[in-house]
Amino acid sequence: MKITDLRATTVTVPLEAPLRHSNGEHWGRFVRTIIEVETDEGIVGLGEMGGGGESAELQFQGLKPYLMGHDPFALEELRFKICNPTASLYNNRTQLMAAVEFACLDIIGQKLGLPVHTLLGGKLRDEVPLASYLFFRYHSADGQYQEVRTIDQLVQHTRELKGTYGFRTHKLKAGVFDPGYELEAYRALAVEFSQDSFRIDPNACWSVEDSIWFGAQIEDIRNDYLEDPTWGLNGMRRVREKVRIPLATNTVVVNFEQLAQNILNPAADVILLDTTFWGGIRACVKAAHVCETFQLGVGVHSSGELGIQLATMLHLGAVLPNLSFDIDAHYHHLRDDLVVGGKFQIKDGKIKVPDEPGLGVKLDRDKLAQYAELYKELGGYPYDRDSRRPGWYPLLPNERWADPTKTE
Repeated sequence: MKITDLRATTVTVPLEAPLRHSNGEHWGRFVRTIIEVETDEGIVGLGEMGGGGESAELQFQGLKPYLMGHDPFALEELRFKICNPTASLYNNRTQLMAAVEFACLDIIGQKLGLPVHTLLGGKLRDEVPLASYLFFRYHSADGQYQEVRTIDQLVQHTRELKGTYGFRTHKLKAGVFDPGYELEAYRALAVEFSQDSFRIDPNACWSVEDSIWFGAQIEDIRNDYLEDPTWGLNGMRRVREKVRIPLATNTVVVNFEQLAQNILNPAADVILLDTTFWGGIRACVKAAHVCETFQLGVGVHSSGELGIQLATMLHLGAVLPNLSFDIDAHYHHLRDDLVVGGKFQIKDGKIKVPDEPGLGVKLDRDKLAQYAELYKELGGYPYDRDSRRPGWYPLLPNERWADPTKTE
């Protein structure tokens, strides 16, 4: 079997409402690039990459000469073609590799009539549990979804999500308001949902000192972990020395060299594996095996996925014996998806692992065309800006924290 074509399409899919975070906001939609890898046998595999636009499509176009005629089963050879680790200074294509690997695994599974989780060694669970992903957010433009700004609004929003989806773990995206205010919000969640577990993630925007202070204030909560409170391996090590809560990361341990450094001189206790940041599902499985050897916790990170990447996360979550925590997923914030049959269903806080051959998802071509047109109409968005605070940039000491008393 040989690869004969590669097509990339950038889409934007609406969210319920604009989500706020320490670097700005998601402007009411996610931008993703969908790829289709076709073979001489007519099998088409699907992949997905975060971000997109002309630059992403041009990068995949640039990869095309490397891929034409390649056997999709030869994944290690493909890894060296795309991400030669001996020439990493000149070749930073990890996320491109991930999307192509997703598509090749999809092709292999379709060819053999097997789901990807079987190709990875067989599933250990039929359903993968998810954490709620709680954001402070703005009103939606159509008025259908309300803001989440006050602590009462956050608790009510969490109650609604728990009632609808059955989540038993809750993750709060912080770094929007002053740490003292977010501490009150986090503690209010812990009181209201006392039987559940919690995690908080300010996207590494706190100082080491603020991180240590915050960690000390939440030691009595049923915490899964404190995720990326500050930036860098050394900063995380300093926090880890002072707090009695596991630290997790998806920012400073995202490749094997960093994982080795973290094992030799620990900065994080829990490694959040991301199927796109690490360069594919197989890389995440390899990393999980290393973590198992050195008794590091393992979770699965979310990076704003649509159904194709969500399927990769479910296959990964299904096969990891040391999956220590409910996985993250932005997925419930989406209004729609591109896969046939619509959005995956979340029931009792879990999603069923696909058992169909390959990734187990197919493209709804009408939806692909619809959201490709929407991307052309709206374009991209600056990730590090906040549309309601003109002139604001992240990490400016005098302007970082929004005022929670103001409706924006």
